[in-house]
Amino acid sequence: MQTPDDAAIRELERRLGAGRLERGVPLAQYTTFRIGGPADLLYRAHTPAELAQAVRAARELGIPFFLLGMGANILVGDGGVRGLVIRNEAAGIEFVDDVRVRAGSGAAIYHDVIQATVARGLGGLHHFVGIPSTVGGAIWQNLHFLSPAPERDRTVFVEEVVEAATLLTAEGEVREVDRDYFRFGYDYSVLHDRPDVVLDVTFRLAPTPLAELRDTIRDNLAWRDDRHPDLWLYPSAGSVFQKIEGVGAGRLIDQCGLKGHVLGGAQIFHKHANIMVNLGGATSADVRGLIDLARETVRRELGYELKTEIGLIGEF
Repeated sequence: MQTPDDAAIRELERRLGAGRLERGVPLAQYTTFRIGGPADLLYRAHTPAELAQAVRAARELGIPFFLLGMGANILVGDGGVRGLVIRNEAAGIEFVDDVRVRAGSGAAIYHDVIQATVARGLGGLHHFVGIPSTVGGAIWQNLHFLSPAPERDRTVFVEEVVEAATLLTAEGEVREVDRDYFRFGYDYSVLHDRPDVVLDVTFRLAPTPLAELRDTIRDNLAWRDDRHPDLWLYPSAGSVFQKIEGVGAGRLIDQCGLKGHVLGGAQIFHKHANIMVNLGGATSADVRGLIDLARETVRRELGYELKTEIGLIGEF
């Protein structure tokens, strides 16, 4: 990708408003890995309307763009991102009735939506406590969590509580769609194959005793704490490689003796071999080196092909 020319940038600035475009902004601060070079251009969309406007403008002007939420599940290259990065900060929350809530696609599932809905005694989204994701990101990947509680020992998917959504479609139209539109699967939605942009989502939740909600939240956080890094201490992007049915990518990496392996400022996490962490000052090159090491070692010693789950964004 190339940096947009001056004429395109001036027109983009005219459409989005004076002073709204930022140049050369380091992206590490906006990713859970705390890694990443600068964006040529950064625009913060505060509302669904602003988000739609920015995407439309970039498409019409032929400016490459990347939509950034919480920056989880991605690794941004040290060389940064050419074109426009649209940071989705459309975080409004509105209760439609006693059981339905509409949330902007930039709202954080945990910090915004779960806290607001649990405070009203509504359950369904509370299973995803502690997972760094925006509403839009949750829809894109069909966010899921394996509940540790014995009476609910099953994988819970966000699709179960999605009722409808507002999209900016690939064709440039704003339209309402229902849950079936997304063709949800494991780690999948139709958004993987169509460049639609989620503007907001309506969830239908269930009245649930507050004590039950709190018990589930406590159990799920404890389960995560045992297996996943504290992002304040060990910035990471979650699972690096896709799930391999029956064996698990982390188990394969562990069998090869790579758990805890350090390269530069990055480490294959000592508690979970399918997670790589930033020990401080890690570069994308460090993480890419660990990815290549794990992939090549597992292929050579165990005969499995590991495929990355995280998105590799920008220039490495």
